[in-house]
Amino acid sequence: MKFSRIKRILLDYLGITLGCLLTAMALIIFLIPNKIAAGGVSGLATVLFYLFNFPVGIVMFAINIPLFLIGVKVLGKSLGFRTFYGIVVLSFFTDFLAAYLPVLTRDPLLASIYGGGLTGLGLGLVFKSRGTTGGTDLVAALLNNFFPVVSIGQGLLIIDVIVVTLAGIVFNAELALYAAISLFVSSKIIDLIQEGFNLAKAALVISDHSEEIRQAILNTMGRGVTTLDGKGGFTGKEKDVILVIVSRAEVTELKRLVTRIDPRSFVILTGVHEVMGEGFKEVDLHS
Repeated sequence: MKFSRIKRILLDYLGITLGCLLTAMALIIFLIPNKIAAGGVSGLATVLFYLFNFPVGIVMFAINIPLFLIGVKVLGKSLGFRTFYGIVVLSFFTDFLAAYLPVLTRDPLLASIYGGGLTGLGLGLVFKSRGTTGGTDLVAALLNNFFPVVSIGQGLLIIDVIVVTLAGIVFNAELALYAAISLFVSSKIIDLIQEGFNLAKAALVISDHSEEIRQAILNTMGRGVTTLDGKGGFTGKEKDVILVIVSRAEVTELKRLVTRIDPRSFVILTGVHEVMGEGFKEVDLHS
């Protein structure tokens, strides 16, 4: 095994560990004390904690391990050791740190927002490190296996809705609404972690002076461009469409450059979450 491969694996497990730590902190500091059961196995464990005083970490472990074993049997060994590791570490951190971490707020709105954000950050790191913490991911995958008509995304939604509804029954409807807020925030943060923070911009430039604009972008801005074949829908005229990715700081320069060459040009700008390649983020060939 090459050193770079070993380094990649170690970094992945470090990411899973850190992600589990942040997720456990979110549960202890914000969610559990405020009775916010934001879906998933952790949400179900929170409900059971208030019903029967069962430790949240132990309940998560007790639910996840059978799911993991069933998943390995039904879905195969592709689940991997990383899933088992994530289950164990998150369960351990959740119960172990409960005696040491303070509750930062008793405001359910603040708890749902910050708890959801910290949960999303933690789970996002786990997923980015190619791991999982079991739970609803496994249940959704099993549902999809037995009932193919239910996609994994739909399965996740169904499970989270059931848990949030259960929280509303056990606690009250208001706390269920706060749990939904937390669930929404965590999903958005997970997406942000997965897709990246370097919000670059993609520009499509349509102009009768495309060659001049292309040369100017290459020579003045030092950015690579891709020329696409286009055709006017009204005129039927063939024309080139220039695609270029720039950083946010370069957007104004690009617009000035294009406008100076062709004031009648048509420019479309859209956000890009992550860019890998020359001039941006390097591609990790060992991941």
